[in-house]
Amino acid sequence: MKLTFLLIILPLLIISLNTSAQPFEIGHTTLVFHDSSRSRDIETEIYYPANMPGEDVAVAMGSFPVIIFGHGFLMSWEAYQNFWEALVPEGYVMGFPTTEMGLTPSHENLGLDMAFLAADMQQLSTDSTSLFFQTLASETALMGHSMGGGASFLAAAQHPAISTLVNFAAAETNPSAISAAANIAVPALLFSGDDDCVTPPAQHQKPMYDSLSSACKTHIAIKKGGHCYFANSNFNCTLGEAFCNPTLDITREEQHATTFDFLKLWLSYALAGDQSAFSTFNDSLAASSRVDFDQACAATGIQSFDEEGGFQFFPNPVRDQVHIVLPKGQANGWLRMYNLFGEKVYQTFIREEENKIDLSDMAAGVYVLRYGKGSAVYSRRVVKEGS
Repeated sequence: MKLTFLLIILPLLIISLNTSAQPFEIGHTTLVFHDSSRSRDIETEIYYPANMPGEDVAVAMGSFPVIIFGHGFLMSWEAYQNFWEALVPEGYVMGFPTTEMGLTPSHENLGLDMAFLAADMQQLSTDSTSLFFQTLASETALMGHSMGGGASFLAAAQHPAISTLVNFAAAETNPSAISAAANIAVPALLFSGDDDCVTPPAQHQKPMYDSLSSACKTHIAIKKGGHCYFANSNFNCTLGEAFCNPTLDITREEQHATTFDFLKLWLSYALAGDQSAFSTFNDSLAASSRVDFDQACAATGIQSFDEEGGFQFFPNPVRDQVHIVLPKGQANGWLRMYNLFGEKVYQTFIREEENKIDLSDMAAGVYVLRYGKGSAVYSRRVVKEGS
């Protein structure tokens, strides 16, 4: 009887260990999506977490966020192997549309392709015949490099349900990515190389950043960074950059390392829900000698921040319930809770001077509690521990 039990349970334990092991292996498949509204096929190369590497192998067990990545002008998706090798093993699915790779690409169509994929990829998770059945999380990022970075703005303006926008040396497009940025409210992260002569930040990424309507946006300029070094070596990109800046005082490996150090933290927060990653991201920005940055986030520069007056709360850190104590006569106001992207995650109307608020369902991390009555607004930082 014991031997029979062991023979049954041992394979299950092995499967469990394999599926929970990190990092994941990388699987690959090619799918063609059809946008009936434009009578257009969108061939897409997809890299995904798997338990063994290979073509069309099974997706690992889990729920994995999706990243749609737009390529640069005359650049194949293969130039971005550094991205899928860095991100897929950590639990992200990456889709690379292979459209608009010719000499006269349509920026608009590439943006529409990316927006369509961001929405249509989610349908695969509900299709029992799909390789990705019940494996895709709803969290989705739009990304891109150079032309594809500009197209990611066009895509994000078309598909506001994405979780975050991220791009690298994004190029102004036709129609204008700078203009499209005003219609984008999701958290956004823009990377530049401050020695980029192909899409100089002052004419491209900086106006895009300034135009964004995001509640939280960050622009990272890698010191001495170039245009093509965000990707792997690519003949067409290197040839173009050689005309204006044939030598860079940084290696490709150094630029990759800086990029992924910050990118992984951002995605851990924006897609994977790691509340503490954004704090680490900001600490790393402040401490790094490798980058300059601009940032505007609603909750990191919070108005009326007051450590002493307004209201008391305890314990801090909190695991389950937090006690809120208001000064006499200050009841009948709204208590709201924000994550560090400035997104409201909880609110309740406070009618009593002493209250208990249940936070047991909140993910661990740093939040801002804000209590307001009339024109008075008071804010506190609270640390939520894991339950």
